[in-house]
Amino acid sequence: MTQLDPQIADVVRRFAAAGLPPLSALTPAQVRSGGSLTGADVDPDRWGPVAAVEDTTVPGAAGDLPARLYRPQPAQDGTAPPVVVFFHGGGWVTGDLDTHDGQARMLAAESGAVVVSVAYRLAPEHPFPAAPDDAVAATAWVRENAAGLGGDPERVAVAGDSAGGNLAAVAAQSPAGRGLAAQLLVYPAVAGGREFPSVRENADAPFLDAEAMRWFGGHYRGDPADVRFAPLDAPSLAGQPPAVVGVAGFDPLRDEGTAYAEALAAAGVRVVLRRYDDLVHGFLGAAPVSASADRASRQLCRDLGELLGTR
Repeated sequence: MTQLDPQIADVVRRFAAAGLPPLSALTPAQVRSGGSLTGADVDPDRWGPVAAVEDTTVPGAAGDLPARLYRPQPAQDGTAPPVVVFFHGGGWVTGDLDTHDGQARMLAAESGAVVVSVAYRLAPEHPFPAAPDDAVAATAWVRENAAGLGGDPERVAVAGDSAGGNLAAVAAQSPAGRGLAAQLLVYPAVAGGREFPSVRENADAPFLDAEAMRWFGGHYRGDPADVRFAPLDAPSLAGQPPAVVGVAGFDPLRDEGTAYAEALAAAGVRVVLRRYDDLVHGFLGAAPVSASADRASRQLCRDLGELLGTR
């Protein structure tokens, strides 16, 4: 049996020794005030050097949303870079531009794309379907304005981790996603709460366990009958953009991410599926504390770059 990455295991031991309360004992505001679990005090260049970072806004479904642009180092041939719309994880309840600043920097540096990180509305203040509606609206706007952002309008992609992976998949399936160049889904939540074997196997997994999943679900109030909550149940996945899907061995969402990749492939979509058996849910944010997570995260970002023609 594969063992948990030793560096991740050390972080888990330190968290346990700190006696932190379980997620179920906290309010969303309390969880949000904790910020990023790993890497918050790391030199930004440790994630990956970028040419420029700019705070801005993009239109959502009900008004402007905070957003942050990350510009990659210019291509040697002077061509306009692709553009990636990035949606952060956090169970649709937590997470923001700052908790995922490092991940967005890495994505821009490793994929060679302009990254537009979008802070969609969060539950419980804005329950389902506010987040997917924002994701679709933001994707549509970026596609229409890619050239003005300094990017190539013919090479626009979506990306996200966990809940953000759900939103990226939803955006790709929407009318705004028709003709997208690619999608990157990292341990995505795509099955609407359906219980796959990995949910039972990893019921007590670090960083995302069964209790935490119930906590997030209770605040988000997603509708399992709606493909915006369960994109795996879309009537057809034919015509979806090429996909990179990353899953972790010690993750309740492992099997549904795998199932989505397999369903895309069965529908004739080009898919790169990466499974990292020694890692946990949230590894995209653990690059500063785990060499294994760092390698996996950079590989996934480079895979997206290959689909976008920058690698």
